[in-house]
Amino acid sequence: MSKPVGIGVDIGSTTWKAVVIDKSGKILAKKIESSDPLIERQTNRALAELREMAGAPDDIPVGATGYGRKQVKATKVLTEITCHAKGAFYNTKSSCVLIDIGGQDTKVIYIGERGEVTDFAMNDKCAAGTGRFLEVILGRLKVDFEDIEQRINSVEKSILISSTCTVFAESEVVSLLAQGKDVNQIVKGLHDSLSTRVLALAGNLTANIPIYMSGGVAHNPAMVRALTTTSGKTINVLPEPQLIGALGAALSVL
Repeated sequence: MSKPVGIGVDIGSTTWKAVVIDKSGKILAKKIESSDPLIERQTNRALAELREMAGAPDDIPVGATGYGRKQVKATKVLTEITCHAKGAFYNTKSSCVLIDIGGQDTKVIYIGERGEVTDFAMNDKCAAGTGRFLEVILGRLKVDFEDIEQRINSVEKSILISSTCTVFAESEVVSLLAQGKDVNQIVKGLHDSLSTRVLALAGNLTANIPIYMSGGVAHNPAMVRALTTTSGKTINVLPEPQLIGALGAALSVL
């Protein structure tokens, strides 16, 4: 059995993620929970459970990233850009562009041939280009995540959401519903609108660099398809997309 040698914790605005890895970077144990406002208490409890799951010693090194990283008693405290690049490169072994759509922010990271960050852009000022945007508007539409793909599979025309602020976009959706507009067209438009904002952040994507996606929104096939259609390029989803930051944090303490 592989020996656990490092732990990575990625504390986001909506989810708490952590992994235990062996010296090759293989994930031996993982944990994903909704983020608790009492970050330190949650982290102490969840890491104890994770160590027990993996048979890891108490003194195993811990790397921490995410907005709650400074609340973790860690061996290393690291930026999200660094950790996501390292986690992505572990999977791709090549230069690439990483699009990470999280609950609080969206990151586009350009990764070089040695895994180094060559450029990046980040939207952390407004929720309109993040997973929170989807969550809020889908909640207003009373559409479950599991129903999205079925709802928009046969929809050809979308109703774009023009507002660039989540609060105003919610009001715009209410107005569209009052006008009797088709909910499925609005849902499709919601994804198309978000993909346009994310790709504006990404800038000029060259044809010969593979594009990968991480973050919780990568589990949404409709969002992956919208990004693919809008960009005209293939968008690949990394394995365990929610754990890329935690994986990178763990790799950083080896």
